[in-house]
Amino acid sequence: MKYVIVLGDGMADEPVDELGGLTPLEAAATPVMDRLAREGRTGRFSTVPSGFHPGSEVANMTVLGYDVTKAFEGRGVLEAASMGVDVPDGVMAMRCNLITVADGKIKNHSGGHISSEEAAELIAALQKELGNDMVTFYPGVSYRHLLMIRGGDKHISCTPPHDVPGTPVADVMIKAELPEAESTAALVNDLILRSQKILESHPVNLKRVAEGKDPANSIWPWSPGYRPSMKPLSERFPIKDGVVISAVDLIFGIGVYAGLRPITVEGATGLYDTNYEGKAQAAIDALQAGADFVFLHVEASDEAGHEGDVALKKRTIEYLDSRILDPIVRYSDSLDEPLTIAVLPDHPTPCRLRTHTSDTVPFLIYKPGAAPDEVTVFSEKSTLKGGYGTVAGDEFMNLLMK
Repeated sequence: MKYVIVLGDGMADEPVDELGGLTPLEAAATPVMDRLAREGRTGRFSTVPSGFHPGSEVANMTVLGYDVTKAFEGRGVLEAASMGVDVPDGVMAMRCNLITVADGKIKNHSGGHISSEEAAELIAALQKELGNDMVTFYPGVSYRHLLMIRGGDKHISCTPPHDVPGTPVADVMIKAELPEAESTAALVNDLILRSQKILESHPVNLKRVAEGKDPANSIWPWSPGYRPSMKPLSERFPIKDGVVISAVDLIFGIGVYAGLRPITVEGATGLYDTNYEGKAQAAIDALQAGADFVFLHVEASDEAGHEGDVALKKRTIEYLDSRILDPIVRYSDSLDEPLTIAVLPDHPTPCRLRTHTSDTVPFLIYKPGAAPDEVTVFSEKSTLKGGYGTVAGDEFMNLLMK
């Protein structure tokens, strides 16, 4: 048996007035998802344990069956793994966004979706001006980068920038959770303020402003942690050769710690214009080459949710159905060996809120020859009647691999 998980990041949502009270998933044309739901079994999945922020790092680790109460150590270390950056003992890693600040408020979490090439110049400038034996910046993809602090204390309160668009920067600066973390909080806040002076006048941003684009004029570090303790999936499940396909460093990092081989697809952007067909073909190629587990992650719906763009979110869901799931299912139909296919979001990203929530998400698992439940379409509402009920923790992976 081989297994494919197709995860539409942030795909779940709330009913939207402009869609006649439907969610983007309900309103989207998704004949392939509906077929898999009709021929498979469905349910709801609580991917964010109580007390945890509903971030993609927590939710995706839960999807893969990890107990985040024991294994989670922040987003930065996961992204470091995807970048091939070792996090030694005694070093704290943080996700470091390039963001846009306007009139003292966070305008967006993405520096206007700055390109990786532009961002690399900005991160190099920050490393030159602010880097030292204690502080190191590493470039990543688009607005997603890495900050490592030797001797840093992870007990600081950091707000993910995508959670607070429109909020004054002064209201969400870093705070120490314990007295011994005061110096780390002060250091990170100082880096934020100093970065703004450096980035404001950088040629990359001056050019972006002249072109009518948002400047990436501040860093925003968050999700601190140390090296996590995660066993490879092969030690828990019958997986001999697993791969992860994504455009997001975080997901690759989770995959690396999970023992999955990362596959990078040319033209995969993490946005609505990502190379859907390339990702689908990469999954098919991996299966044909002997892989028995594929975790295929698509970021586009999450970004549309953060933008509050209902029409775009609906379109990204339709793209996932027609341009990723359709070729994979057609390939599956041609196989003699059974292929189990699961489809789900990691968390909701409601367009109304423009941020993640902890609500349960719909999921489907299609296993050739297995008895279906009564659900005939895939949506938030329909799966409330799914045969799997509501699952949590490692129950989803156990059901998938059963």
